[in-house]
Amino acid sequence: MSAIDSVLLVAFGGPTAPHEIRPFLEIVTRGRSISAERLEEVVHHYKQMPGGRSPLAELTFAQARGLEQALARAGPALPVFVGMRNWHPFLHETLAEMAGKGARRTLGIILSPLRTEASWERYMQDVAEARARVPSAPEVGFAPAWFEYPRFVAAVADRTRAALDEIPRDVRASAPLVFTAHSVPVAMADASPYVSDLTAAARAVTRRLAHSRWSIAYQSRSGSPREPWLEPDVAAVVQRLAADGARHAVVVPIGFVCDHVEVLYDLDVEVGRVAAAAGLSLHRAAAVNDHPEFIAMLADLVRVASGRR
Repeated sequence: MSAIDSVLLVAFGGPTAPHEIRPFLEIVTRGRSISAERLEEVVHHYKQMPGGRSPLAELTFAQARGLEQALARAGPALPVFVGMRNWHPFLHETLAEMAGKGARRTLGIILSPLRTEASWERYMQDVAEARARVPSAPEVGFAPAWFEYPRFVAAVADRTRAALDEIPRDVRASAPLVFTAHSVPVAMADASPYVSDLTAAARAVTRRLAHSRWSIAYQSRSGSPREPWLEPDVAAVVQRLAADGARHAVVVPIGFVCDHVEVLYDLDVEVGRVAAAAGLSLHRAAAVNDHPEFIAMLADLVRVASGRR
């Protein structure tokens, strides 16, 4: 790909107001066998968020602003855009805006650390389909996977360290870390590097923290109960840790880059309730959000793509 003139952050999307929740979920679940009962459960989760909305868009735009400012300071000074797969600004809307502003060659950065068909492949496919809808849409090349990138690891480690600091000093070193990512069907995971990406990222964080007690779990399963999905579920892991005598644990949502509903509800509310019932004090590391090291990593990806490093 020749010299880039813009950056496109590609994210999942989320409703920004209560009246957008059901239309958003209809898009997300289209073609999937999600029961009406489960759909209403998720609607209820969103409605319990402040303002009855997902913070994903707000956080993603904060990441974009941080990246644009970092590039303005140290170069290359490029405009940064946000395109969503499942809600406004949809990818085709953003690509049309970019075309109107003269963008011709953009670097796409997928805001999903772990590679599987449900994340990377679908994101790339959605970008291709959006480009087909937009006359003069810019060419889009994609940044490589970044799940082990040192500055991403540093950002996750810093968020984890802050959660560990909530634990009494005399038991902090022995407190278990539980790294979580969205569960996906086993067949999908087997056809991708999803589990190995997650394991490598978690191991890199624990090495940086010099923390030896850790495990991996999955969360937010949404598919048919008849289909095998990745396990163990994080709630089951928390219960087992409590049964084994742990009184504190840190959950690290390393598979997510924003504190959106699947973190704020699925972990803070649902798993928090399980932990409290089991007598375990649950500490949740924040997602990277706009952590300076994560923004610096995004800027590094842009510089590499532009031939600066």
